[in-house]
Amino acid sequence: MSLYAQRGVSAQKEEVHQAIQKLDQGLYPHAFCKIYPDFLCNNPEWVNIMHADGAGTKSILAYLYWKETGDISVWKGIAQDAVAMNLDDLLCVGVTDQLLFSSTIDRNKMLINGDVLEAIINGTQEFFNTLKEYGVNIHYLGGETADVGDVVRTVAVNGTMTSRWPKNKLITNDKIQEGDVIVGFASAGKAHYETEYNSGLGSNGLTSARHDVLEKMYARQYPETFEPKLQDKVVYIGKNKMTDIVNIKGVKIPVGKLLLSPTRTYAPLMKKILDLHFDDIHGAIHCSGGGQTKCMKYLPQPFHILKDNLFEVPPIFKIIQENSGADYKEMYQVFNMGHRLEIFTKETTAAALIQLANELGIDAQVVGRVEAAQNGKSSLTLKGGFGEVFYQY
Repeated sequence: MSLYAQRGVSAQKEEVHQAIQKLDQGLYPHAFCKIYPDFLCNNPEWVNIMHADGAGTKSILAYLYWKETGDISVWKGIAQDAVAMNLDDLLCVGVTDQLLFSSTIDRNKMLINGDVLEAIINGTQEFFNTLKEYGVNIHYLGGETADVGDVVRTVAVNGTMTSRWPKNKLITNDKIQEGDVIVGFASAGKAHYETEYNSGLGSNGLTSARHDVLEKMYARQYPETFEPKLQDKVVYIGKNKMTDIVNIKGVKIPVGKLLLSPTRTYAPLMKKILDLHFDDIHGAIHCSGGGQTKCMKYLPQPFHILKDNLFEVPPIFKIIQENSGADYKEMYQVFNMGHRLEIFTKETTAAALIQLANELGIDAQVVGRVEAAQNGKSSLTLKGGFGEVFYQY
């Protein structure tokens, strides 16, 4: 059993998928988000989409960093995480504008004070203000803040995002075909709309990242930050403190800040791509839960997906692997490992998409391609990054 599973977390969410298998799959079963008829206005040319997600256990990292340093600004990053994990899923079905957002913050009032709530709420609006400068308009419609200390150990920051969108501007993944190339867009670096270096970690796999990297001291000092029934051998087994410094290209960054880099949104980029190249976009995947295996859930028919030119692995993932000893398969199944957005398109379109990304300060490259299925079944091969074949599915 992997460390991830021993901590009570599943990268593939098998039980969740089992629980929802009888639900309506929406109009387009292969689309990255469920898409439904326009129940709001009953227009057959439009659709309704609603999505719920959040910052996950990353809020526990913010809690630790805040307690250790007093830096309350990290909570603004958690606000961005909760938004981006919704927004970037919706980007993958083509939605880039006129969105509604409602937040849900559940806190243990004994540990999370009003200043933290204010930082999260104001941070949400500040993030929306930044996106508006790039033509992405999200309207903040309030939400729910609940004091539920008997349920939540520290704080859970989540949200729901809603869109009403024209049917002829959707990405449904049904156009993915043999011969397509896969353009990956880096999760790490510093985009023009970001204020500092982004480690690329996002908001997936943080249970592993936290316990694998941070040392046992945090278990003793902050028992509220983990499930007490976990075996001691999987709780805070790393060698680092939040304040340990890592040198990345001459910039000194605390380990805690690398773990807490706000989830990069690709909204400004996707707005440009879809405005200019919508007809050439065959599919889009947000490499969130499930990492580089995520695409396998949304293929319209059996294919062999070959990713043989993956990005160089960003430092944060190397730190996690060095601490945990996790094998390549687990790393690439839990984390994005270098790119969190991938677009399936014609080979002749790839260069234009890469250029648009570069104009926004985002590295991009062709990471793979779509090939004919082997034995009539979908399969996945990952190469590169570490210089060898390390995943076959």
